[in-house]
Amino acid sequence: MSGTDEKVGTQHTVVRGLCFIGIPADANSVQVECRDDTIVRIRPLHYDWKYPDIRPWTIEARGKTFSPCMRSLIPPFSLGYKNRVDSPNRVLYPLKRVDWDPSGAPGSTGAGGRNTQNRGISKYARISWDEALDIVSGELRRVKETYGMEAVLSQSDGHGETAVIHAAHGCHRKLLRLLGGYTLQTRNTDSWEGWYWGAKHTWGCESLGQMVPVTNVMWDVAKNTDAILFWGCDPETTPWGFNGQLASRLSYWFTEIGIKSIYICPDLNYGAAVHADKWIPILPNTDAALYLAIANVWLNEGTYDEEYVRTHTVGFDKFQAYVLGDEDGIAKTPEWAEPLTGIPSRTIRALARYWGTHTVSVAIGNGGPGIRGPYSTEPARLQVLLLAMQGVGKPGVHQFKMIEWGLYNKKSNIPLPGPKYVPVVLAAHRGWSYTDTPPQFIPKDLIHDAILHPPIKWYGTTLSRDSVDQQFIEYTYPREGGTEIRMIWSDTPSWVTCWNDTNSYVRALQDPKIEFILSQHPWMENDCQMADLVLPSLTVMEVEDIGTEALSGQFCCLFHERRAIEPRGESKSDYEIVCAVAERFGLLEEYTGGKSVADWIRVGWEHSGAADDISFEEFMDKDYYVVPNEIGWEEKRPGLLDFYEDPEANPLSTPSGKIEFYSGRLAEHFPDDQERPPMPRWIPEGECHQENRDGERGRAYPLLVISNHPRWRVHSQHDDMIWLREIRTCKIKGPDGYFYEPLWMHPTDAEARSIADGDVVKIFNERGAVLAGAWVTERIRPGAVYIDHGARWDPIVPGVLDRGGAINTITPHRTTSKNAAGMVCSGFLVEVERADLAALRARYPEAFDRPYHAAAGLSRERVLQDRAPADDPSAEGRPT
Repeated sequence: MSGTDEKVGTQHTVVRGLCFIGIPADANSVQVECRDDTIVRIRPLHYDWKYPDIRPWTIEARGKTFSPCMRSLIPPFSLGYKNRVDSPNRVLYPLKRVDWDPSGAPGSTGAGGRNTQNRGISKYARISWDEALDIVSGELRRVKETYGMEAVLSQSDGHGETAVIHAAHGCHRKLLRLLGGYTLQTRNTDSWEGWYWGAKHTWGCESLGQMVPVTNVMWDVAKNTDAILFWGCDPETTPWGFNGQLASRLSYWFTEIGIKSIYICPDLNYGAAVHADKWIPILPNTDAALYLAIANVWLNEGTYDEEYVRTHTVGFDKFQAYVLGDEDGIAKTPEWAEPLTGIPSRTIRALARYWGTHTVSVAIGNGGPGIRGPYSTEPARLQVLLLAMQGVGKPGVHQFKMIEWGLYNKKSNIPLPGPKYVPVVLAAHRGWSYTDTPPQFIPKDLIHDAILHPPIKWYGTTLSRDSVDQQFIEYTYPREGGTEIRMIWSDTPSWVTCWNDTNSYVRALQDPKIEFILSQHPWMENDCQMADLVLPSLTVMEVEDIGTEALSGQFCCLFHERRAIEPRGESKSDYEIVCAVAERFGLLEEYTGGKSVADWIRVGWEHSGAADDISFEEFMDKDYYVVPNEIGWEEKRPGLLDFYEDPEANPLSTPSGKIEFYSGRLAEHFPDDQERPPMPRWIPEGECHQENRDGERGRAYPLLVISNHPRWRVHSQHDDMIWLREIRTCKIKGPDGYFYEPLWMHPTDAEARSIADGDVVKIFNERGAVLAGAWVTERIRPGAVYIDHGARWDPIVPGVLDRGGAINTITPHRTTSKNAAGMVCSGFLVEVERADLAALRARYPEAFDRPYHAAAGLSRERVLQDRAPADDPSAEGRPT
């Protein structure tokens, strides 16, 4: 299966992309230097290493220029990846849960039973690959014969290491289809919730609801914008794992050329700390109130573009009546918004007056916590409406994001000068594309309800590629004539740390109707601890592949990614694992299409666009190709300028072709929806959510959580990186020697709870509790606490109490709103108190005595029936 892999020599350098978005589009290109099967160092790729004549694009504004670097701008976790490959948490051979017997009857317990109730609790034992493959093929046959293939759920989406041939994210889907079908867990629009479920009803901008096109927007901003509102946006953190650090360079350049940076966020995030001319700390999930108060000032003072509103929008009269209080008797003034947002009314009024009299653009980091909270459709829609009131599309007035440039390989999504083409390398061997959806599917954020409380109903596929029309179609699980799921095959096992109310996921995965859970992953982390069988998969450093740099914003590249090191232990790539299962069914030839890995690399080159520019032999010799810049990019009109100048000739994708303050489609399809009404509103609480500090639950849980994309990992990836864990904002060492996830608290909130900096604390609500290390700082506003999402799950009591800092275990259960099936994982209520570690240790001695690596954290030994010998370095450093 190794294709054209060469024997790893004593010293060599390979080129590859090392971003962590988990789809074929890559970034963070690196040179990996190896010696004697060891990664010596990882360093940025110098684009001109083998292409000395390439010329970077250059934009000029206000007498200064900006160009990409001639080397990649990679983040710390790409540089430090060398110590993740050999993590003490690495799975090196197949593991089976010791009290799960595949011969046991469904629902059986005790000796010889399946004991699903012990998932997350019981240990694992090493088995051979032959036994593991026998189990997988046997369970597939049994489930197919008993229930039909729709009883198999494919969890094959989410973020992970970016690869193409050997990638996770769906290698097994083609095999399942060859076997007769499957149920798909559809990828939730987790980074775009409010935009997707809200803003699309306001200005279209398919398929995500964020402004498109954004062609040449950065250049236009540089020439024409007075200030940028970084709204819940951190260009020094969020783009790292997906784009690298060009967003940081741009932020510095904007300051250099005189553009003001205003940050609106509950925390003084890393971008705000180094770039902000003004930080406006807002309470989490109250942005809608702030937008309405700004609109109120503009309406009263006449500082909005009345002509644009008249010619480019519909429904403004209804919005005006609501904002001024004519509809409900409550004027949405800065004084009204002050107690809701925690921002002084004078600051709100000053912001409104500045924005209303200057040329202002809004930067987003996809959306972040502000777009992933309860009723996030409302702030998303209101941001668009305020941009409309200032003439969005005119020079200098845009919405743009600091991440995922070129996602979906569309040049219209790149706000910087683009390449001649964006190289596209499709994983053709899998036999599916992003348009391949089987008859039965379940949104990712509804899996727990689908298992525990069927039947369920929802609107829309929740797939990010789909148009807004899908949101008016009702779906059910089980589908008519379908069956409930009985088996789960996961190649992206990160439910527990990245989704909504994941304590409920734990209970769902322990349900006896889920008879078999198979996970394949390089590390023993998160959902792997709920699996019955864990198969060790290879990292990107141990395979040969083909990849692209399509997201960095600097250059687009095509890579031949040679194997850097030999496979660790008995690991196989995700592709090789599925090939081995296919062979058990006599389907290997049909599954692979008769092609080797080398063949698929050539197919990737043929379809990338580069075949017209470089021969396959030269590509294989040089190992990478830099796509030339597009000729004439300077002539392309920026953003929505065409719509601004002539809305009739250049309509948006809304029914009216204009920006809609009032959505006729929502009024038609959901006339009684009080949580996503036709016109956006301030909704503090409702049927789905009671996460308001002033509500009844706020008396018991008075703090609002902001849960950001992490600075020192990508979602749940890299939490075991030794170099990064030494940084105090990455982990805080507790008195028990355990490294806890930091929880930012303002000094006034900490003092009121007798919490000191460095204390181990318990964050809790009625959904469960999580331990963390207190970081007492004025970089978070009072009334809010901040903890990154994605920490590794280390359950003290599965489904109840977590030691690892996995905050998603206690996020809200319900979706964005009743008819919007988005995820909610920030802006929710908790209380915090000092943790009594002595009492917890006395009550749960086994949980506190698990093997623990002092530098890397959790080790694989903690889940093994037979622990490593005392002198095994992977088991060192057990906390006292």
